[in-house]
Amino acid sequence: MATETIQVSKGRARWRNFFQPQDFAWMLFVAVLLITAPETNYDLYILVPLIGALQVIERRVQFFSSKDGQIASVGLKLVLSYLIIGWTYGVLSYYYPIFLIPVVSAATIFELRGVFIVTALAAAGYLCFLLPIFIDYRKTKLPEGYVSLMSMRVGFFAIVAFLVYQQAKAKREEMARTQEAVERLSESNTSLMRAEASLRRSERLAALGQLTAGLAHELRNPLGTIKGSAEILMKEIARQRPEVMSEMAGYIVAEVDRINGLVSSFLDFARPLQVRPVIAELRPALHEVARHLKELAAARDVQVSIRMQDPQLAFAFDPELLKIAISNLLQNAIQGSAPGKEVEIRANASDELVRIFVIDQGEGIPRQHLENIFNPFFTTKPNGVGLGLAIVSKIVDEHHGRINVFSEPGVGTTVEVTLPKTQPA
Repeated sequence: MATETIQVSKGRARWRNFFQPQDFAWMLFVAVLLITAPETNYDLYILVPLIGALQVIERRVQFFSSKDGQIASVGLKLVLSYLIIGWTYGVLSYYYPIFLIPVVSAATIFELRGVFIVTALAAAGYLCFLLPIFIDYRKTKLPEGYVSLMSMRVGFFAIVAFLVYQQAKAKREEMARTQEAVERLSESNTSLMRAEASLRRSERLAALGQLTAGLAHELRNPLGTIKGSAEILMKEIARQRPEVMSEMAGYIVAEVDRINGLVSSFLDFARPLQVRPVIAELRPALHEVARHLKELAAARDVQVSIRMQDPQLAFAFDPELLKIAISNLLQNAIQGSAPGKEVEIRANASDELVRIFVIDQGEGIPRQHLENIFNPFFTTKPNGVGLGLAIVSKIVDEHHGRINVFSEPGVGTTVEVTLPKTQPA
């Protein structure tokens, strides 16, 4: 049913694009002229539909949108109008207002000079029927004051041309101003995007500097431990005490592993992300993350649940990067939850956005820490590195999304990730 409705709507749209209200108006105009003709005139039956057809088809033919095409169109209307009047008793024709068609057309598309020329040609074409070659004054006597009446009609042509020209000129100027405003807006948008890109580069450089300083600070502690353990190990080698030597060697291995983890996290954060969005379902990614952290959740006696408004929800995202982001959020939620509690992943969507929530029932985040949780190396965990949420923030930013955190100490924390359904090319 939905597909049928869409097809019907498209059909109606195509019909509306092909037939405009003015087309029916011109058809009605032609029909009225032919029906109300005072007598049978086959020339009229040909010429009037021709001028109506020209009015209807000129907006559909590309040629008539060019300057030469516009001149040709107005010229054809002048000729057809002249022939209609000429073959319907010339100076006594009832159809003299037909000259308004080329006059009004010229007034809507030409500048003042062109409007003046077309109006003058229409006036000359109408008044030329007063010449003796068109009327036999020995047999035909014009009504008294008829020449003055014709002059008034010609003056009416000029008045209509001027008024329509003024309106069309005002509309053209308004369109030009609108186009100029659109171009300025486009330039401003381009400048804004460049400024935003520059700001992001500056922020990344600043974050990299902060990250480097944090990494240096974090490396000092394990390096000190390694140095101290190595010195003790050297002394104990001389004393031949294997148990102490083994313990010191264990410290060295553990601290080297810690340094390796720090360097890996540093590289993960500092490395430029290559987002490769594809249209994919969200549910498999969420379930894969939950399976990956199943052992951690079981060890802490935490239940992980996934609830989606639309199980088949699909949109454009990088599956691997999004899984990293959700995994970091879910890991933090599990580690921050007390035994027996539940961590919930929710997802819903609107027309343009997808929202993913990671909700825990843990201790919550103190208010004074909320502004810093996405900063590199900020952590409240004894053995934490402080790069997980920084990486999450970076991934969400690269997806042109945003991340919000709502937390109440003693109640729990909700992290909301909002992503657009489509990614810019």
